[in-house]
Order: sequence, then structure tokens, then C-alpha cells
Amino acid sequence: MPRHRIEHGTIYTYRRPVVFGQHRLVLRPREGHDLIVERMTLSITPAHRMVWARDVYNNSVVIVDFVEQADRLEVRSTVIVRRSPPFPRQDPWEPWRIPTPVVYDSLELPVVSAYQSFSYAADAGAVRNWLRQFSEIGAATDAETMLNTLCSTIHRTIRYRRREAKGVQTPSQTLQFGTGSCRDMATLMMDAARSLGLAARFVSGYLDCPAAEAGCATIHAWTEVYLPILGWRGFDPSLAEETSLKHIAVGVSHHPRGVMPICGTFTGAAADYIGMTAPVKIERFADTPEISLSSHLPDERLNPGIKVVG
Repeated sequence: MPRHRIEHGTIYTYRRPVVFGQHRLVLRPREGHDLIVERMTLSITPAHRMVWARDVYNNSVVIVDFVEQADRLEVRSTVIVRRSPPFPRQDPWEPWRIPTPVVYDSLELPVVSAYQSFSYAADAGAVRNWLRQFSEIGAATDAETMLNTLCSTIHRTIRYRRREAKGVQTPSQTLQFGTGSCRDMATLMMDAARSLGLAARFVSGYLDCPAAEAGCATIHAWTEVYLPILGWRGFDPSLAEETSLKHIAVGVSHHPRGVMPICGTFTGAAADYIGMTAPVKIERFADTPEISLSSHLPDERLNPGIKVVG
């Protein structure tokens, strides 16, 4: 089974020492039948207290409270994951084709409904008007065909543009500009799927691609849509394809703000902030025999050094 080593370093720099507020980190890949985290090393400076937790979306998150001032905040995560192909296995069997409009089980509706509400309610009309231009989307008789058509339509009509600015564009902004980053396209597809009556969520993670191999990639984003029987299905409008082994999910949320890799505050003047770098490097390597790895979660004791998480 293929393995990936993911190195994700984030460095914030300031002109003078500042006080850091509480930070929330979403950096550990989501485990399941298709992915296992074999080892994770997390290094954070300056000195801090930290605790691991599961949020409402079952993401693995780290809550960090810093106990000293500094002019540099550094977070370095190195993760080794093992994938389990095929991903996902889906034979063209007729009973697995989900007809449209999609009808969810009544037992799932309380959860599903949370993912059917627009992230940007004020943009709902603009998204619906945009969808009406593409009759082929609504004409699809099964859900996956409809979603693949929606995914390719966004890819065709919105030009990819890498943005360094924080946050996402609203769906109406992306439609107005005709350009967007991967997270902007994912947000548009998420709310477009919701306008079609589907439950959709935002996914933040890593993409195994040439930029990642060169160590100059950034965090990636795509959309997942929940379908009866098939569960959460991933679609990447920036690539115009369904997710595959090269997509490594880290966090999911009903809103893009819920899965920022690192979020927090600092106390100081705005001019104190110099900038931030956050390169991602991914290395593929051959399968090896099983080895014994230590496994423990970090406790809350003061430790400015390295944390190893099995």
C-alpha cells in the first residue's frame, strides 16, 4: 500500500515580541478505511500548553495556549500516512445509482440538514441564477452524474487563481470575478450542491501533485457531498474530477472557516506583523514491512519542543 510523508511548516514573523492568544490547529489527516496515520511529529514554538481534542465534525484538533512572548511563531508537522487502494471501490452496479432528486433517510435528516443550509445565505439567489444557465446539470437522472457535471462546469467557467489572502471569496464574488483559488471553487460547489437539495461540506487537506513534490505547495481544498448508500463523495472542481488517492483530507466542516489549518490571535500593533509562510512538501515512498511505532498523545505539561503522536 502506498505511503506518503507530508511536511507542513508554518512560520509567522513579527517585528518585536508579541503576546499570542489561544490557537487552534487542524493538521492531522482524517483516518478511516482508506487512510491510516502511522506517525505524526508536531513541533511548536514558543513555549506553550497544548491538548488534543475531537471537534463536532470529528476532526482531530490541537488547542494551544502560549506562555511566553516571541517575535516568531513556528508550527511544523510531519506525518506519514498509508493509503488503501482502490479508492473508493465502486462498480457500475445499478442499485448504487442514486436517482435525483435525492431523498435522505428520515433518521439522517437531523444531521443532513445542517449541511444543506447555505454558508453564504445572501448569495443563494446568485448561485441559483448561475445554475439555471446549465440545463445539463438539472437534466442528470442520477446524483453522481449531476455532481460530476457541476464539478466540471465550475472548472470550465471559473479560472483558477492562487490567492495568498486569508479566507475565501463568497460564491457571488467568485462568480463575479470569474476566478478563484481551490478553496473559492470548493465553496462555490458546496453552496451550489446545497441549492440542489444536497448535503455538502468543505474539505481542507493535501494534494499529491508536482508542486507538493517540489516542496512549494499549499493546503488544498475540495467539496464532499453526502449521498444515500454511497456516503460522503469527494469532488475537486479545481481539477474537474472526483477525489482519489492523491487527496488527503485533514478537516471537514459545514463552513470554510471551520477547518483553517491554523487560526488564532496575537496582541500587538498591526504593523508588528511581517508575514507568514506555509509550504507543503509530499514525498511518496515504497511500502515497507510493518514496524513498531510508539503511540501516545501529548499531555498538557509545558513543553516547547517536539511532540510525537502515534
